[in-house]
Amino acid sequence: MTIEINKIIAFTTGANRGVGKAITEGLLEAGAKKVYTAVRNLESVAALQEKYGDRIVPVEFELSRKDTIDNAIKIATDVNMVVSNAGVVQLSSPLDDNAIEGLKYQMEGNVYPLIRLAQAFGPILKNNGGGAFVQMNSLASIKNFLPFTGYSASKAAAYSVTQGLREAWAAQGTQVISVIAGPLKTDMADSAGMGEGAPPPSLVADGILAALKSNDFFVYPDPMAQEVAKVYSPYAKNVLEIAH
Repeated sequence: MTIEINKIIAFTTGANRGVGKAITEGLLEAGAKKVYTAVRNLESVAALQEKYGDRIVPVEFELSRKDTIDNAIKIATDVNMVVSNAGVVQLSSPLDDNAIEGLKYQMEGNVYPLIRLAQAFGPILKNNGGGAFVQMNSLASIKNFLPFTGYSASKAAAYSVTQGLREAWAAQGTQVISVIAGPLKTDMADSAGMGEGAPPPSLVADGILAALKSNDFFVYPDPMAQEVAKVYSPYAKNVLEIAH
């Protein structure tokens, strides 16, 4: 299913800042009908509400709390696009004393929420014609970067799950999009020491909008990711299309 931009009703996690906010604004500026902004603190999207009015629908959402998930799927029954964006990052090499604890923290923050979100909203997407599911992955999904070994491992796992969702949802017509991004100018990147000179997160929104039109699985939004894509993309497409 190809969604017409002016018919998009999206549910975006972590929509109050960084990439999630940029995606929310990018969708609305392109003509999307509505975005449910899934955040812990409803007041954190007040500025978005002021700017876009009732096209912004704040929803209290925390993927570690089943009650907020249950409530969200009762509210956002008209969703035809889900953006899985929220995540965590922590410094750790495989030889650090905290390596296992760091990996556990990042698996719990970057992988398990993706599965919970997919299980919660998959039936809604199906009921609404298939729609699209976007996962915010990373160059760290395909290349381990020291000193971010735990983060890279968790993003590799998330990328693998994204591939599984693509196959699992093919029959229901849900387009799955994997965003393979390099460092972007966000608070998260700044705190990890990767934000200086990084391109804006608005590039992600542009890439997602383009992928919706082209029905692509991969989005490489920034110059660094696009350079990697020149050698990685042909390999990845061939491997993903290997028949069982």
